[in-house]
Amino acid sequence: MTGRNAIDKLRNGMSAERRRRNEAATRDMLREMTLDELREARKRSQAELASVLGVGQPAVAKMERRADMYVSNLRRYVEALGGRLEITARFDDTEVAITNFEDLATKETASSE
Repeated sequence: MTGRNAIDKLRNGMSAERRRRNEAATRDMLREMTLDELREARKRSQAELASVLGVGQPAVAKMERRADMYVSNLRRYVEALGGRLEITARFDDTEVAITNFEDLATKETASSE
């Protein structure tokens, strides 16, 4: 078995419950990724991302290894991959979108034009 047909055969042989659990596990994995996993999932190399960000490839490698970074750098990284960074605080009873970083993005865009 190789390729897409093999995956389809395997999936078709599973119970509906097993397929549901697998789909849920896939969604969970996609919700939590390191930066390098995110870049690879978007099919981009460090060199390509570095070119978009206007930095060298070693700078991208360093960003991907960091456990702590500026929100502005994280936002630029995500935007270079074609995404939009949203920061949400989660509490037991509610979720709140933190929006003051969106103002920063607007100011940075205006100042670079």
